[in-house]
Amino acid sequence: MDTELRRAARELLIRYGQGDMERLFVSAKGTVVRDDEGREILDFTSGQMCATLGHSHPAIVKAIRDSAEDAIHLFSGMIPEPVVKLAKKLAEWLPDPLKRSMFVNTGSESNEIALRMAKMVTGRYEVLALGGSWHGVTGQSAAASFASERRGYGPKVPGVSLIPEPYAYRCPIRHCRDACDMSCMKVGLDLFDMASEGAPAAVIAEPVLSAGGVIVPPEGYFEALQREAGKRGMMLIFDEAQTAFGRIGETFAATGLGVTPDIMSVSKTLGGGLPLAATITTNDIESHAHERGFSYYTSHVSDPLPAAAGLAVLETIEQEGLIERARELGAHLRKNLDSLQQRYEAIGDIRGKGLLLGIDLVKDRETREPHLELGDITTRRCMELGLSMNIKRRPERGAVWRIAPPLTVSVDELDRGTEILDQALREGLDELAG
Repeated sequence: MDTELRRAARELLIRYGQGDMERLFVSAKGTVVRDDEGREILDFTSGQMCATLGHSHPAIVKAIRDSAEDAIHLFSGMIPEPVVKLAKKLAEWLPDPLKRSMFVNTGSESNEIALRMAKMVTGRYEVLALGGSWHGVTGQSAAASFASERRGYGPKVPGVSLIPEPYAYRCPIRHCRDACDMSCMKVGLDLFDMASEGAPAAVIAEPVLSAGGVIVPPEGYFEALQREAGKRGMMLIFDEAQTAFGRIGETFAATGLGVTPDIMSVSKTLGGGLPLAATITTNDIESHAHERGFSYYTSHVSDPLPAAAGLAVLETIEQEGLIERARELGAHLRKNLDSLQQRYEAIGDIRGKGLLLGIDLVKDRETREPHLELGDITTRRCMELGLSMNIKRRPERGAVWRIAPPLTVSVDELDRGTEILDQALREGLDELAG
């Protein structure tokens, strides 16, 4: 342990939210992260939900090394071969008529592009987003994010309205309980229609609202949302930052839903830990945007090195059968968690798909009052016991663990993580009981 470095972290780094400046981390391999005291920590978050194949997968390491020998970065007007190779591979995966891609760094950027494109092609500017959504922290993407802190930063980009999310466990319009009948959508659309300036452009939605509490909309929800968007001349944008490339046991959530959006953004699960995102659309929309002078010119658009890593991610998912594996391991993990729920009244709900699952902690299963304190205590205890967990906590949204281990996680690691969760919950409840 380097005490000088730890002191430097406390004194020199800007604190940006959750994070422990008291502990430094030195390496990550597979599902294991090591800190500066030599402790091994099982990672149930895939880093920031990005290390799809686990940390430092050999295929990604090789792609980075090979690309570093050829080109790390180029003038943004030059198209590197790895970018075209990635676009070709991605087109093989995409549902028709999605075909054309643009590669940038982060999910925020990919959603900025999607929203700019929708506004330019429609010639309008009003955007609808779901409550509990997280689309990024920049400009338009932040304005359309309702699971993040919105206060203190001044006016947002105008024209964004909210549809209450289909959160049947805690219905935002106090209407449903456990079975969403989509009244939330109808209410949200009615309010939007009343407030609209007559310039509807796009609806943006996550197929699974991850930061909002791992909310899975009911069957038929996105078909209905697509119809309603079409009635208003609005484009449908899917933000598949956390649902694409196998995480939920599908190539894309759109594939499983049978709903193809006009524009799709992908990010976290594409780069394998590197900053890589893409905005994807159809030939027709791309052509219209280009004719109208669409521009999104950044220093790192179409960079070769992350594109090479993204290609390695897709090829490895195919070669190792990781989409089917996510379904199988997700079912195994869900069985483990169901067993915990039978033993702990504090586990009010378990939801999600594949290897993206949420555990909703409550004080009482009938009232469903969020157990925020238990979430904090047990998350800290998990880390002490060697398990990295991600807790999303808000009084109105609950205390929800997001569990998203790498697609390469083993059954033994899932079982070990469940055992740590068991111990942390038991000890946390004992502590609160005094």
